[in-house]
Amino acid sequence: MIIVTGAAGFIGSCLVGKLNNKGFKEIVIVDDFSRAEKINNYSHKVYLSKVERKDLFDWLPAHAKEIEFVFHIGARTDTTEFNMSVFDELNLGYSKKIWTFCSRFNIPLVYASSAATYGDGSLGYSDSHEIVSQLKPLNPYGVSKNEFDKWVLQQSSVPPAWFGLKFFNVFGPNEYHKGRMASVVFHAFNQIKTSGKVRLFRSHRPDFQDGKQLRDFIYVKDVTDVMYYLFEHRSQPGIYNLGTGKARTFLDLVNSVFLSLDLQPDVEFIDTPVDIRDKYQYFTEAKMEKLRLAGYSKAFHSLEDGITEYVQAYLQSTRYY
Repeated sequence: MIIVTGAAGFIGSCLVGKLNNKGFKEIVIVDDFSRAEKINNYSHKVYLSKVERKDLFDWLPAHAKEIEFVFHIGARTDTTEFNMSVFDELNLGYSKKIWTFCSRFNIPLVYASSAATYGDGSLGYSDSHEIVSQLKPLNPYGVSKNEFDKWVLQQSSVPPAWFGLKFFNVFGPNEYHKGRMASVVFHAFNQIKTSGKVRLFRSHRPDFQDGKQLRDFIYVKDVTDVMYYLFEHRSQPGIYNLGTGKARTFLDLVNSVFLSLDLQPDVEFIDTPVDIRDKYQYFTEAKMEKLRLAGYSKAFHSLEDGITEYVQAYLQSTRYY
């Protein structure tokens, strides 16, 4: 039996799809299933049972001996939420309980961290454990993820294999429900369909031209491939970056969306909202050597290839993975 938390969400539902494609059906999906807009993410998946997020820790003890692996992907991911108590409960406290359970019953664990832990990037983007305690995230979401990483590295009781994955900018199918937090690819596609143009945040720093802000964008199918590799191989435990290792500009991204629709680019620049302006990352790029040294050798999708598949195979027909 495999547990997947956040299974109704974007990355979690794609992971369940990946497991199904690999022949796994004994999956217990965990989430807050009250949101109707998430139903299509999991309604066509094959799974053993569905457990509400709030009921998980009542459910787990009776099933501990049946559980082979836990993927803890569920989290509150809103980077514009500034109520730290929300993250203390749903990210930090909840994750500590899952870690403790997996440690007690010797169950391997993959959990979702985030590139938001790196803050303004002044300490670089190395996934070395040595810098985790020095990182200064720019928002409460990033703080909650980094606090859990710090806590994990202090534990003497650990799961038999464990991996914390610092997701960079993930895009791909099954993010229809995410609203403001959906990827720039998703928003660009919808803006083009509505108005024929895309609006991007202009730069508020003299060292970056408008649209030349850089992010490490990674296709969600690459993310699930890495998680499945860790499920199979259980390599060296630790915290790992999960990006492509190659930063690209927002203009590169938007131009690729237009190209996938066979349209000429039309981009308008707007001010970055004041509430996130001083929390905005201008450059992220994952150092990926650690994952490669752990044995993962598969190539990642290029930005262009990932966007073309996402737009043409999913967004244009509102298809789910």
